[in-house]
Amino acid sequence: MRWVLTWLGVGAAFGVLDALWLTQMFERLYKPALGALLAPGLRLDAAGAFYLMYVTGLVLLAVRPAVLAGGGPRAAALRGAALGAFAYATYDLTNQATLAVWPVHVSLIDIAWGTFASATASAAGALAWRRAAPRGA
Repeated sequence: MRWVLTWLGVGAAFGVLDALWLTQMFERLYKPALGALLAPGLRLDAAGAFYLMYVTGLVLLAVRPAVLAGGGPRAAALRGAALGAFAYATYDLTNQATLAVWPVHVSLIDIAWGTFASATASAAGALAWRRAAPRGA
């Protein structure tokens, strides 16, 4: 049950942060820069698959190793930041390498965002882990 609460903590934090980011930045950053590459609407199946997989990745590769090694939110945030930087850079730089239109500034901003959001969500997961500890532990 503790891991479920940890996953929910990471998922809630990442979901809220990403929803805020996308509602604020879609019209300002992505739409002007990427225009015709964008789908006419959100594809919920693909978005849902991404969030399920990415949150699970943050729990397994950032939060779990941090808390099992005795670390707390800061250790989880550092691991989450690294994972976020690698994951978002993989996506953005692959697009930059293969698509005719993928501006450098979009990559830089998106990688910074992914690093921050992943770090913050991982810290939230470590806090959820701590709060879900058995009483007296």
